[in-house]
Amino acid sequence: MRDPTSFLRKEYLDLVSQDLDWKLHVLQGPSTPWCIVDGKKVLMLCSNNYLSLSNHPRLKKAAIEAIETYGAGSGSVRPIAGTMDLHKELESRLAKFKGVEASLVYQTGFAVNAGLIPQLAGNGDLIVSDELNHGSIIDGVRLSYADRAVYKHSDVMDLAKVLDDAERHSAEYRRILIITDGVFSMDGDVAPLDRIAKVAREHGAMLYVDDAHGEGVLGEGGRGIVSHFHLSSKDVQVEMGTFSKAFGVVGGHINGSKDLVDFAYNRSRTWLLSGSHPPAVVGACIAAIDVLETEPQHVRNLWANTLYFKKAMGDLGFDIGRSETPIIPIMVRRSDVAKELSARLYEAGVFALPIVFPMVAKDMARIRTIMNAALTTADLDFAIGAFERIGKKLAII
Repeated sequence: MRDPTSFLRKEYLDLVSQDLDWKLHVLQGPSTPWCIVDGKKVLMLCSNNYLSLSNHPRLKKAAIEAIETYGAGSGSVRPIAGTMDLHKELESRLAKFKGVEASLVYQTGFAVNAGLIPQLAGNGDLIVSDELNHGSIIDGVRLSYADRAVYKHSDVMDLAKVLDDAERHSAEYRRILIITDGVFSMDGDVAPLDRIAKVAREHGAMLYVDDAHGEGVLGEGGRGIVSHFHLSSKDVQVEMGTFSKAFGVVGGHINGSKDLVDFAYNRSRTWLLSGSHPPAVVGACIAAIDVLETEPQHVRNLWANTLYFKKAMGDLGFDIGRSETPIIPIMVRRSDVAKELSARLYEAGVFALPIVFPMVAKDMARIRTIMNAALTTADLDFAIGAFERIGKKLAII
């Protein structure tokens, strides 16, 4: 009898043979600047925990208190019996922090994009997306019945051309939805959101920004890319974010008008049909907002570390691409060199992973480093020294 699952092993082994499979590394303890990975003490340079809040005492205390008050789980999905007053408090606090009418918390950032994008645009609509948008955006667009167009990365003139061509050669669309990442996760560059918003207004389009890597990093006190460009929800109708990176916990969210939130929680099946966050997660997310509002030193330290590391690496001759943020790619171009550099860094006590094809183009392999607010100057000098020694041995610099 034919095994209907035989393809699973075959396709996995095909990935292994091409060295394209993910080899999981195990973190043994909290996500801190120095941590234990696969049994070895290393300096963490590839975590999204930008502000080092995942191990912050106030977040841990809030999580424990939430469990003691509300229990371990919510018991249901949000629309039935899984909305606790704690969930509503988080959304109220988040909306105030972001300076918008309303916010809605999803289970993950991926759930936002997969669940909301197909509802915002469908038959008779057009979605226009940056060519380097995150995979969760791509999947959300694929789930929609809308027509689709792609514009060159962060190229506002090309965006305008795509919109002009669409309006000339297609029947009039009911709605046009422009979608862009705020900070692009592989290169660390920032979308020109102010100029994109101008084009959106000119074409009567709705603008959706995925600010997963801008939350807690850009803007006043870490309020994100909309704040960074001094825009509002009138300019950017859908501001998506996450608690899973700079906020140090887990979860996705949208921010904007009350109409947006009312629409989203009635139409997004990822929100409607997924269990709500357990109380510990919600309590920790509220505490993370508290920390950002009362401890501005974390964002300041993050940027100080970013500038220090970028200058030192640039002075050594490393190519750091087009980074404008704490995501700093060390461009080495060849996949084999990127993998060798990562392996030798790990041996030297620095944990920084290679990003290679197919995640990036074949000639764009890099080590993607991410700065952290809790890194000290001594930590950074340790990492810079390791990069310098190994970079010279591998003829990268």
